[in-house]
Amino acid sequence: MKRWLLRIGGAWLVLTVGPVLLFRVVDPPTTAFMLGRKLDAADRNEKGFVLRQQWVPRERISKNLQRALIAAEDQKFLAHSGFDVKAIEDAVEDRLEGKSTRGASTLTQQVAKNLFLWSGRSFVRKGLEAYFTVLIELLWSKARILEVHLNVAEFGNGVYGAEEASRLFLGKAAAALSPEEAAALVVVLPSPKTRKVLAPTPKVRERSQWVLAQMEHVSLEGI
Repeated sequence: MKRWLLRIGGAWLVLTVGPVLLFRVVDPPTTAFMLGRKLDAADRNEKGFVLRQQWVPRERISKNLQRALIAAEDQKFLAHSGFDVKAIEDAVEDRLEGKSTRGASTLTQQVAKNLFLWSGRSFVRKGLEAYFTVLIELLWSKARILEVHLNVAEFGNGVYGAEEASRLFLGKAAAALSPEEAAALVVVLPSPKTRKVLAPTPKVRERSQWVLAQMEHVSLEGI
């Protein structure tokens, strides 16, 4: 029995730590979320659906977009070790009070989910997300986490990665984005199927202006 447990534990480590180590230096060819989106499109018989993505190194992504992402999604990114405890506590408090649930996932958690897991709110998925978040924080640099996020995040229906989104929606490379354009892109990330870069609602425009103001306090020093 003990031998079998050791074998199972060893296999688990190989199957989980192995990919995280690999993607530390190798750009992921796809993600669990992209594969899920392809399957969903096939199941719904979405004719003409095309999944779009262009991978570019972080050096070819505007620092404006990097700062905008941190400002919008995870302002403690450079300080935490994968989890924003205060944000989690606030989210739990809001849920207990019956308020709309605020987002509490860090950029690292989002990368873990997008790369390896599936959508949903089950305890199993959240547990696996926490596990992969710890692995990623231990084995990757903050720069790598930011680079992967910017290349696998969904910015529109089937549109993944900053380069593809920039070219498709704004007609320019991700390296050339202005602060305003960067803010306009990242505000769609919480809901890329309903929020539109080219047709923002007043609420989305307001959020974009908030992100733009927050970017002034974000530094990329150290990554």
